[in-house]
Amino acid sequence: MVRVESLDLEGRGVARVAGKVTFIDAALPGESVEIQIWRRKPRFDLANAVRILRASSMRVAPRCPHYERCGGCSLQHLDPRAQVAIKQRVLEDNLARIGRVQPEIILPPIHGLAWQYRHRARMSVRLVTRKGGVLVGFHERRTHYVVDMDSCEVLPQRISALIAPLRAALSELTLAARIPQVEIAVGEERDVLTLRVLDPPSPCDLVRLRAFARQFGIDLYLQPGGPATSQPLDPSTARPLFYRLPEFDVALSFRPTDFTQVNHAVNQILVRRAIALLDPQPGEQVADMFCGLGNFTLPLARRGARVTGLEGSPDLVAQGIENARRNGLAELASFRSADLYRDPAEALQSLPRLDKMLLDPPRDGAAALIQALGAQAPRRLVYVSCNPATLARDAGVLVSEKGYRFSAAGVVNMFPHTSHVESIALFEREA
Repeated sequence: MVRVESLDLEGRGVARVAGKVTFIDAALPGESVEIQIWRRKPRFDLANAVRILRASSMRVAPRCPHYERCGGCSLQHLDPRAQVAIKQRVLEDNLARIGRVQPEIILPPIHGLAWQYRHRARMSVRLVTRKGGVLVGFHERRTHYVVDMDSCEVLPQRISALIAPLRAALSELTLAARIPQVEIAVGEERDVLTLRVLDPPSPCDLVRLRAFARQFGIDLYLQPGGPATSQPLDPSTARPLFYRLPEFDVALSFRPTDFTQVNHAVNQILVRRAIALLDPQPGEQVADMFCGLGNFTLPLARRGARVTGLEGSPDLVAQGIENARRNGLAELASFRSADLYRDPAEALQSLPRLDKMLLDPPRDGAAALIQALGAQAPRRLVYVSCNPATLARDAGVLVSEKGYRFSAAGVVNMFPHTSHVESIALFEREA
C-alpha cells in the first residue's frame, strides 16, 4: 500500500516508496493505493494505480468511456472544481520555488464548462485492417497506437458525433492508408476538418469526400504539406471561420490551421480580465507581444489605446492586419513581424515609448524579451502564460532585476481534465 502525497505537473500522483519518488497515474492526493511499477529510473519510478484502497473525496467517475486508454485527458477522475484548485496550487508552488516570488493578490480562477469545450483538436488517423478500417482518435497513453473511439466528451457534441461517420467515410477511400491526421477547427458559424494527405486523392475519393461534407454540413480542407498548404476541397462553398469577443464588439477571422485558443468561452473571460488588469486608456501606447492574429490586440484598441502587435509568424501578422481592417480598428491597431526570441531589443527600439505591455508567449516564455526591457520599460505589464514554470522564471527577473511589483496572479482553466495550467499575472512599476 502506498499513500499519495500530491500531484505533479502532469496530473500524476506523487508518493515515496522506500524513499524513492514514484509518479502514479490515476492516483490522487490523500489516497491509499496499490501500484504496479511499469518503469524504473535512477531517480524515480513510474507506476499505475491498480487498486484504490482509500479513495479521495475529490475522486469522481470518469465520464468518457475511452478515458482509461485515451491520452487526450488525464484528470477526468478528479472533480472539476478540485482540478482548478490544484492548478492554482501548481502555479503558486512554481512561483515560489522557481521565481522566488509571491503575488500580492491571488486572482479568482477563470473557468467555464467542463465538457464539450474544445474548439480545436488534432486527431490521428490510422488504417487498422484487423479493426475493420480506419481509426480516428487520440493516441493511447504512453503509446503511438490510436484509440478505437467513436466519441469524445471534450469536443462539441456535433463534432464528437462526426467521429464514427468520418471513420466509415475514410475507410472507403483508396487514400485511406495515406491520411495520418485530421485537424478540427470550430467557428461560430462553420466547422472545418482538415485532412493531412500524403498523396493526392483519386477522383473517386474526391466524390466521396464531397458527399461527406455535404451530408454533415462541414467544410473539408486538404493539407498535402505544411500548414500553409491547407486548401478547401471546394473553394466556392467554403465559408470563413471566425470567433467573436462580444464584450469588445470584435470578430476575429482565422484559417483552419491558425493558432487560436481552444476554449472560446474561457478565452472571452481571459480577454476581459487581461484588459481590466492592463486598463488601457485612450491615447496610451500599448504593445501586444506574441500577438497572433489579434486576440488581445483588437480589444485593447477598442478601448482607445494605440496598440502595436508584434508576432513572429508573417502569416498571423497578415491575419491581424486584415482583422483590424474588418473591425474598423486599423487606425488604432497595427501589426508587425518580429523575432522576439533572437532580437527583442531591436523590436523594442522600433516602438514608441510604451505605457503598457501585454505578453502572451509560447511555452518557452519571454526570457529574452524581459531581459531586453530597459529604463523605459512600460509601467504596467500583463503576462498571459501557458507554462507556470517559465512564468515563474520570468516573474523572478521582472521583480528582482527590472523593478516591478508582482501585483496579482491567477489560473485560467483553459483545458479542463488535462494537467495544462494557463495563468495570468500583473506586474507594475513606477513610471
